[in-house]
Amino acid sequence: MKTSDFYFELPPELIAQDPLKERSASRLLCLGREGGRVEHRRFTDLLDYLRPGDCLVMNDTKVIPARLFGKKADTDAVVELLLLKRRERDVWETLVKPGRKAKPGCRLIFGDGALEGEITDIVEDGNRLIHFTYEGVFEEILDQLGEMPLPPYITHKLKDKNRYQTVYAKKEGSAAAPTAGLHFTDSYIEEIRGAGIKIAYVTLHVGLGTFRPVKADDVREHHMHSEFYQVDESQARMINETKRAGGRVIAVGTTSCRTLESASGEDGALQAGSGWTDIFIYPGYQFRMIDGLLTNFHLPESTLLMLVSAFAGRERALAAYEEAVRERYRFFSFGDAMLVI
Repeated sequence: MKTSDFYFELPPELIAQDPLKERSASRLLCLGREGGRVEHRRFTDLLDYLRPGDCLVMNDTKVIPARLFGKKADTDAVVELLLLKRRERDVWETLVKPGRKAKPGCRLIFGDGALEGEITDIVEDGNRLIHFTYEGVFEEILDQLGEMPLPPYITHKLKDKNRYQTVYAKKEGSAAAPTAGLHFTDSYIEEIRGAGIKIAYVTLHVGLGTFRPVKADDVREHHMHSEFYQVDESQARMINETKRAGGRVIAVGTTSCRTLESASGEDGALQAGSGWTDIFIYPGYQFRMIDGLLTNFHLPESTLLMLVSAFAGRERALAAYEEAVRERYRFFSFGDAMLVI
């Protein structure tokens, strides 16, 4: 299976550069898994496709302001840092730009010395381990100095950093938002609950894989970066009870999907616990847990489009994407939504 099998033409002007004024004002393309029927709706029509007893599963990770700008202590050269993964209390795996001269022993200064770091090692894919020193609380300093790590295809500056955060974001640790959840408001979540649909939460801290293109010609040769996930006992129980009662489990976003599939056993039961997953879902994968998927529109030839294709069928998914282009849907993080059910 070739990476080029997942290519489609996307006009650049369809890439949403800014969030809509109202979170839930986006459009919703509904794709039927059986037959491939496409319907064009509004996001708040989602309830028309849900039934009492179904369960929506959301990723409650919280994006940290993980992009830092500073300078090298010895040359004052400007550096850009993206925090990817916390290894120890004050040691982070990071992406450093420019990276060529960022060698072990190099000291970095941020915010006039409020935060300092020293590169201690070079690890997989050229990422740097940095040991930070500071006075006070790291998260508070990061909130003052850091910026939201918007994807590279978004060139506009974000006016309100909370718009790159779901309303239910709770557990800090992501370098990117689980963007399918950006459409939900507190009031709409309550309306969904009021209709007899359960809401469950899992956690997956979105990492470097979100920013990495597939470079291998053969899909099977691509390596996914590992990301930390957690499923609490109460949430696993709710999701398993939904399945046993004949309800449908609908993942809100590819990150929720990957968490559910990673934590499900061969018997189809979801296991509570935490760990690291590098699961790569592409056509041919046999789903264990999810019955529906709510997601945004993704990059051509991306692992996220491959996941959608695995669930909906490649030809069906690409045909829906081509129709979305014709109908001028908004794409990517701040774009419109798609329901596959």
